[in-house]
Amino acid sequence: MIRITAIMASQPVWLKASSIILGTFILEDVATVLAAIAAKGDQISIPVALISLYAGVAVGDMGLYGLGLAGSRWVFLRRFLTLPSEEQARRWFSRNIIGVVAISRFVPGSRLPLYTACGFFRAPFLAFSLTAVGATLVWTSLLFLLALHVGGWLLAHQGGWRWAGIVGFVLCILLMGRFISHLQRRNT
Repeated sequence: MIRITAIMASQPVWLKASSIILGTFILEDVATVLAAIAAKGDQISIPVALISLYAGVAVGDMGLYGLGLAGSRWVFLRRFLTLPSEEQARRWFSRNIIGVVAISRFVPGSRLPLYTACGFFRAPFLAFSLTAVGATLVWTSLLFLLALHVGGWLLAHQGGWRWAGIVGFVLCILLMGRFISHLQRRNT
């Protein structure tokens, strides 16, 4: 029987990096955890894993901004939205862009609405992108280091059950984000 690790080890670096980048578009925290565990298991180098994560998350963030910007240009979509006056919102987002982007990186469930709103209200793209990249470097690095530590322990100490532990760890990260997001919606 061919082991998954043997299959992963035989793949070219560009394919591993592309898989991580694509994974960030689907579930970036899970992609971060899995990339860290793969790095700890010597399936990919730590620099390649981190660079791939940073690139994927940054491209995704800019994509959300672009999605909001595109929505602002399609007049027929505005009838489905309840919005403050556009000028008032544009000024608010322009003044608070760094805080909005930095905080939303760390608050589960807030990036999609806030990043697309930044694009919709045409918040300054340079300030948005620099803050998004900076917050990504901090958040992704912290989560990667945590997953590297926990994943390393699971790989070293759990024997045949290590994959069950890794799946449990990934589910824990995923469910905690969903739980926090749910609590925030209930309190607003």
